[in-house]
Amino acid sequence: MFQLGKTIVSEDILEKEFVCNLSACKGACCVDGDAGAPLTVEENKILEDIFPIIKPFLRPEGIQAIEEQGTWITGTDGDFETPLINNADCAYVIFDGETALCGIEQAYNQGLIDWKKPISCHLYPIRIKEYTEFSAVNYNRWHICNDACTLGHELAVPVYKFLKEALVRRFGLEWYQELEKVAEELKK
Repeated sequence: MFQLGKTIVSEDILEKEFVCNLSACKGACCVDGDAGAPLTVEENKILEDIFPIIKPFLRPEGIQAIEEQGTWITGTDGDFETPLINNADCAYVIFDGETALCGIEQAYNQGLIDWKKPISCHLYPIRIKEYTEFSAVNYNRWHICNDACTLGHELAVPVYKFLKEALVRRFGLEWYQELEKVAEELKK
Protein backbone atom coordinates (compact mmCIF):
# COMPACT_ATOMS: atom_id res chain seq x y z
CA MET A 1 0.00 0.00 0.00
CA PHE A 2 1.12 3.54 -0.64
CA GLN A 3 -0.39 6.98 -0.28
CA LEU A 4 -1.09 9.24 -3.23
CA GLY A 5 -2.75 12.49 -2.20
CA LYS A 6 -5.89 11.54 -0.30
CA THR A 7 -5.84 7.95 -1.53
CA ILE A 8 -4.33 4.77 -0.12
CA VAL A 9 -3.52 2.57 -3.11
CA SER A 10 -2.93 -1.18 -3.22
CA GLU A 11 0.24 -2.15 -5.09
CA ASP A 12 -1.84 -4.88 -6.75
CA ILE A 13 -3.19 -2.34 -9.25
CA LEU A 14 0.40 -1.77 -10.39
CA GLU A 15 1.53 -5.41 -10.24
CA LYS A 16 -1.48 -7.43 -11.41
CA GLU A 17 -2.36 -7.63 -15.09
CA PHE A 18 -5.84 -7.30 -16.57
CA VAL A 19 -7.58 -6.70 -19.90
CA CYS A 20 -11.34 -7.27 -20.13
CA ASN A 21 -12.12 -10.23 -22.34
CA LEU A 22 -15.81 -9.85 -23.17
CA SER A 23 -15.68 -12.62 -25.75
CA ALA A 24 -14.78 -15.04 -22.95
CA CYS A 25 -16.73 -13.77 -19.93
CA LYS A 26 -19.78 -12.43 -21.83
CA GLY A 27 -20.08 -9.49 -19.40
CA ALA A 28 -20.63 -11.71 -16.36
CA CYS A 29 -19.90 -8.82 -13.95
CA CYS A 30 -23.20 -7.23 -15.03
CA VAL A 31 -25.27 -10.32 -14.30
CA ASP A 32 -23.46 -12.19 -11.50
CA GLY A 33 -23.18 -11.27 -7.86
CA ASP A 34 -25.63 -10.47 -5.12
CA ALA A 35 -25.89 -6.68 -5.41
CA GLY A 36 -26.09 -3.93 -8.00
CA ALA A 37 -23.20 -1.72 -9.02
CA PRO A 38 -22.07 0.67 -6.27
CA LEU A 39 -23.20 4.28 -6.82
CA THR A 40 -22.33 7.68 -5.41
CA VAL A 41 -24.89 10.27 -4.28
CA GLU A 42 -24.05 12.31 -7.39
CA GLU A 43 -24.63 9.31 -9.63
CA ASN A 44 -28.06 8.73 -8.10
CA LYS A 45 -29.14 12.16 -9.36
CA ILE A 46 -27.59 11.51 -12.79
CA LEU A 47 -29.51 8.24 -13.13
CA GLU A 48 -32.76 10.00 -12.22
CA ASP A 49 -32.08 12.68 -14.83
CA ILE A 50 -31.01 10.40 -17.70
CA PHE A 51 -33.53 7.59 -17.23
CA PRO A 52 -35.99 8.98 -19.83
CA ILE A 53 -33.13 9.15 -22.38
CA ILE A 54 -31.70 5.68 -21.73
CA LYS A 55 -35.06 3.95 -21.25
CA PRO A 56 -35.40 3.02 -24.98
CA PHE A 57 -32.08 1.14 -24.74
CA LEU A 58 -33.18 -1.04 -21.83
CA ARG A 59 -34.93 -4.40 -21.77
CA PRO A 60 -38.58 -4.47 -20.66
CA GLU A 61 -37.66 -6.34 -17.48
CA GLY A 62 -35.01 -3.74 -16.70
CA ILE A 63 -37.47 -0.91 -17.20
CA GLN A 64 -39.97 -2.69 -14.97
CA ALA A 65 -37.36 -3.20 -12.22
CA ILE A 66 -36.40 0.49 -12.35
CA GLU A 67 -40.03 1.65 -12.36
CA GLU A 68 -40.78 -0.57 -9.35
CA GLN A 69 -37.55 0.01 -7.35
CA GLY A 70 -36.30 3.35 -8.62
CA THR A 71 -33.30 4.34 -10.74
CA TRP A 72 -31.10 3.50 -7.72
CA ILE A 73 -31.61 1.68 -4.44
CA THR A 74 -30.08 1.48 -1.00
CA GLY A 75 -28.55 -1.98 -0.60
CA THR A 76 -28.64 -4.18 2.47
CA ASP A 77 -25.29 -2.73 3.56
CA GLY A 78 -26.68 0.82 3.40
CA ASP A 79 -24.73 1.76 0.27
CA PHE A 80 -26.32 3.04 -2.94
CA GLU A 81 -26.42 0.67 -5.91
CA THR A 82 -28.18 -0.05 -9.18
CA PRO A 83 -31.41 -2.04 -8.94
CA LEU A 84 -31.47 -5.67 -10.01
CA ILE A 85 -33.89 -7.73 -12.07
CA ASN A 86 -35.08 -10.60 -9.84
CA ASN A 87 -31.95 -10.29 -7.64
CA ALA A 88 -29.70 -11.14 -10.61
CA ASP A 89 -28.99 -8.93 -13.66
CA CYS A 90 -28.35 -5.22 -13.26
CA ALA A 91 -31.51 -3.41 -14.38
CA TYR A 92 -29.42 -1.42 -16.88
CA VAL A 93 -27.95 -4.48 -18.61
CA ILE A 94 -28.79 -5.25 -22.23
CA PHE A 95 -27.60 -8.10 -24.42
CA ASP A 96 -25.82 -8.34 -27.73
CA GLY A 97 -26.39 -12.01 -28.41
CA GLU A 98 -25.07 -13.75 -25.28
CA THR A 99 -22.92 -10.80 -24.15
CA ALA A 100 -24.14 -8.46 -21.43
CA LEU A 101 -23.57 -4.77 -22.14
CA CYS A 102 -24.55 -1.55 -20.39
CA GLY A 103 -27.63 0.28 -21.70
CA ILE A 104 -26.29 3.51 -20.19
CA GLU A 105 -23.02 3.11 -22.08
CA GLN A 106 -24.88 2.42 -25.32
CA ALA A 107 -26.71 5.77 -24.99
CA TYR A 108 -23.34 7.41 -24.20
CA ASN A 109 -21.71 5.81 -27.26
CA GLN A 110 -24.49 7.22 -29.44
CA GLY A 111 -23.89 10.71 -28.05
CA LEU A 112 -27.25 10.97 -26.30
CA ILE A 113 -25.77 11.49 -22.82
CA ASP A 114 -22.39 12.67 -21.57
CA TRP A 115 -22.06 10.20 -18.67
CA LYS A 116 -20.49 6.86 -19.64
CA LYS A 117 -21.71 4.67 -16.77
CA PRO A 118 -21.29 4.41 -12.98
CA ILE A 119 -17.67 4.96 -12.01
CA SER A 120 -17.65 1.66 -10.10
CA CYS A 121 -18.40 -0.16 -13.38
CA HIS A 122 -15.86 1.87 -15.35
CA LEU A 123 -13.17 1.19 -12.73
CA TYR A 124 -13.74 -2.54 -12.34
CA PRO A 125 -11.68 -4.57 -11.20
CA ILE A 126 -10.68 -1.65 -8.99
CA ARG A 127 -12.99 -0.96 -6.08
CA ILE A 128 -12.95 2.30 -4.13
CA LYS A 129 -13.88 2.40 -0.45
CA GLU A 130 -14.48 5.89 0.92
CA TYR A 131 -13.32 6.75 4.43
CA THR A 132 -13.49 10.06 6.28
CA GLU A 133 -9.89 11.06 5.57
CA PHE A 134 -9.03 9.08 2.43
CA SER A 135 -10.20 6.77 -0.35
CA ALA A 136 -8.88 3.20 -0.48
CA VAL A 137 -8.09 2.07 -4.02
CA ASN A 138 -7.98 -1.74 -4.22
CA TYR A 139 -7.81 -4.49 -6.82
CA ASN A 140 -10.76 -6.87 -6.53
CA ARG A 141 -10.02 -10.38 -7.80
CA TRP A 142 -13.20 -12.19 -8.91
CA HIS A 143 -13.13 -15.63 -10.54
CA ILE A 144 -15.37 -14.50 -13.40
CA CYS A 145 -12.48 -12.29 -14.53
CA ASN A 146 -9.90 -15.10 -14.80
CA ASP A 147 -9.91 -14.75 -18.60
CA ALA A 148 -9.23 -11.00 -18.23
CA CYS A 149 -6.27 -11.77 -15.96
CA THR A 150 -4.94 -14.29 -18.47
CA LEU A 151 -5.30 -11.84 -21.37
CA GLY A 152 -3.74 -9.06 -19.32
CA HIS A 153 -0.78 -11.32 -18.57
CA GLU A 154 -0.42 -12.32 -22.24
CA LEU A 155 -0.45 -8.66 -23.29
CA ALA A 156 1.58 -7.50 -20.24
CA VAL A 157 -0.97 -4.79 -19.34
CA PRO A 158 -1.12 -3.84 -15.65
CA VAL A 159 -4.51 -3.04 -14.14
CA TYR A 160 -3.71 0.68 -13.81
CA LYS A 161 -2.83 1.00 -17.50
CA PHE A 162 -5.94 -0.87 -18.62
CA LEU A 163 -8.03 1.47 -16.45
CA LYS A 164 -6.27 4.73 -17.28
CA GLU A 165 -9.41 6.44 -18.65
CA ALA A 166 -11.49 5.45 -15.62
CA LEU A 167 -8.77 6.37 -13.11
CA VAL A 168 -8.32 9.79 -14.73
CA ARG A 169 -12.10 10.24 -14.71
CA ARG A 170 -12.24 9.47 -10.97
CA PHE A 171 -9.02 11.03 -9.63
CA GLY A 172 -7.77 13.38 -12.37
CA LEU A 173 -4.80 13.39 -14.74
CA GLU A 174 -2.32 14.72 -12.20
CA TRP A 175 -3.14 11.89 -9.78
CA TYR A 176 -2.73 9.34 -12.59
CA GLN A 177 0.63 10.79 -13.62
CA GLU A 178 1.80 10.45 -10.02
CA LEU A 179 0.60 6.84 -10.06
CA GLU A 180 2.70 6.22 -13.18
CA LYS A 181 5.76 7.62 -11.36
CA VAL A 182 5.18 5.24 -8.44
CA ALA A 183 4.84 2.34 -10.89
CA GLU A 184 8.16 3.28 -12.53
CA GLU A 185 9.88 3.51 -9.14
CA LEU A 186 8.59 0.07 -8.15
CA LYS A 187 9.99 -1.44 -11.35
CA LYS A 188 13.50 -0.31 -10.41
